[in-house]
Amino acid sequence: MKKFLIILFSMLLICQNAHAYRTADKDIPVDIVVNGSFIKMDERAFVESGRAYVPIRFVSEALGVDSIEWNDEECSATIKQADTTIKLFEDKNYAYINDEEVQLDANTPVINGRLFVPVRFVGESLGANVDWDKKYYNVLIDKDGVVIDEAKVDKTYTNDEVLWLARIIHAESEGEPARGKIGVGNVVLNRVASPSFPNTIYDVIFDRKNGVQFQPIMNGAIYNIPSNESVISAKRALRGENTVGNSLYFFNPRIASSNWIARNRKFYISIKNHDFYL
Repeated sequence: MKKFLIILFSMLLICQNAHAYRTADKDIPVDIVVNGSFIKMDERAFVESGRAYVPIRFVSEALGVDSIEWNDEECSATIKQADTTIKLFEDKNYAYINDEEVQLDANTPVINGRLFVPVRFVGESLGANVDWDKKYYNVLIDKDGVVIDEAKVDKTYTNDEVLWLARIIHAESEGEPARGKIGVGNVVLNRVASPSFPNTIYDVIFDRKNGVQFQPIMNGAIYNIPSNESVISAKRALRGENTVGNSLYFFNPRIASSNWIARNRKFYISIKNHDFYL
């Protein structure tokens, strides 16, 4: 299988040289969840014009297809599973299911040497139920008989961790730019990684060791429903995007009732209304 994927990747590159391709929107962090498990992928899924795309390798591994064959002359991939055969073409808006042509509502792009396919079309064509979780930006796929290999499960974060990180981001940085929202998420995650603070997102947010750490815990704003932007920023931070380095503290000097942070910690960066300190 590994040898086949290397050959497939090489062939895709040959086709890719002949065309220009759009860049995926990496700012919307989409996850694929199969039968309740987050799935690892070598290239992240993305949303474009309301459609979720996944690399074709994901189809073979997560949905248990029997084979994938690449035709270099046609720049096409053929997916086979039992009595179903799906043929998709690079950068085309049509496909074949068992030799019958069907129209797609968008083209299938090649990005970074990977053919991306519309997950709903392929999933449903292979007998899976496909749904969209608009709260967490997840594609939910359920299919009987699919057993997920533990090695393929992505344990980077859970929906619960996304929720609490998004809540503190929303409560602390509503109205701040994306960089500032991600920075607030970074501070929480930096504390999780620090031996001086609790080791979970929830416990860091509700830490009272040296007094309440975040004002939203006091005024109840932590329980407000986070905005879409806050959820996106939380997932971007959880995926490793960092705008504030190793900062462990932040505050708004214009409204803060105490300047303890400024007097005791090393300044790192300002992002709009927030100053971040190491």
